[in-house]
Amino acid sequence: MNDLDYGTRDKRGNWTPNATLEIAPFWTGKWGKMAHFIRDYFWPWNAFHMATALLYWAFVLPDVEVMKSFSWDWALYLFAVNAGGIFVLYGSIELFFYIKRKQETRFKYNAKFPSENPSDVFWFKSQNLDNFLRSFLVGIPIWTAIEVVMLLCFANGIHLFGWVDFQDNWLWLIALTLLVPAIHEIHFFCIHRLIHTPFLYKHVHSVHHNSINPSPWSSLSMHPVEHLFYFGEIFWHLIIPSNPIVMMFNSHAVGYGALNGHIGFDKLEITDDVQIDSHAYAHHLHHKYFEVNYGADGLVPLDKWFGLWHDGSKEADEQMKARFRRKKERLKAKQAPQTPAE
Repeated sequence: MNDLDYGTRDKRGNWTPNATLEIAPFWTGKWGKMAHFIRDYFWPWNAFHMATALLYWAFVLPDVEVMKSFSWDWALYLFAVNAGGIFVLYGSIELFFYIKRKQETRFKYNAKFPSENPSDVFWFKSQNLDNFLRSFLVGIPIWTAIEVVMLLCFANGIHLFGWVDFQDNWLWLIALTLLVPAIHEIHFFCIHRLIHTPFLYKHVHSVHHNSINPSPWSSLSMHPVEHLFYFGEIFWHLIIPSNPIVMMFNSHAVGYGALNGHIGFDKLEITDDVQIDSHAYAHHLHHKYFEVNYGADGLVPLDKWFGLWHDGSKEADEQMKARFRRKKERLKAKQAPQTPAE
């Protein structure tokens, strides 16, 4: 597959898609694009997260009576399945696209691979090893702990308004399931803006941004405080009338779904004729420029509304640079010595 049919490559080998990012078409009235939007909304990622949530409910989680009491048996089993799932999903992309490089640099935003750039900012000077260890030693345990708390709450009927079932509340729960990606976008934008404030960025979020050229293992490589903020999204299901299956869908959308923005490729070539859109470009631009695209991909266009949206175009580049210049001028004026009034 020729990636130059879909984008351009600069002299450094970095690939950029021809198509610019767009917010959800129902915000702009582009109704002709709704069919494409609906397809991408479900397939493949949200369909995958719902499928894994259903598989967990059917085959991984114990009976409700068992979950009424905490036990290391079922908690550690849940951790093992989470860790195994992340290892298989993230690891398979790392193996085929970053180690074996079966796709070489086709559709790759940054032509370099993390293993080619050792750095002192990472444990053992290795981005891959640093990211892997932070994910499995810190990220997945925190994710699992929050799931365990939520399942204990469900089993014991702890909820602000009460857990609801599909039999009597199927219409609401279907609507809530469809809204989970919007909940994620709003939550992620808010906590992401928070951890980009100077103190939290320096002491917390910089750990994640050390991976300027992210790969799948970068997805959950964060400071523990950021893990708590990020996976804390699941706690919304103690406030919103919800169901444990919908809660697990949201949990998998943030756990397994963290991969999406860190794949590093615009498309993954599965066969010569089949490829998967990664939906990674918006977050790639955030890792590249740091102060744009704090949300996801424009489902709820908070970045657009707050003037932080970068769609990948040259116009967006100029707008971003102008905003940086204004910011620099404000900082310079603030630091300038004040002339005493006569």
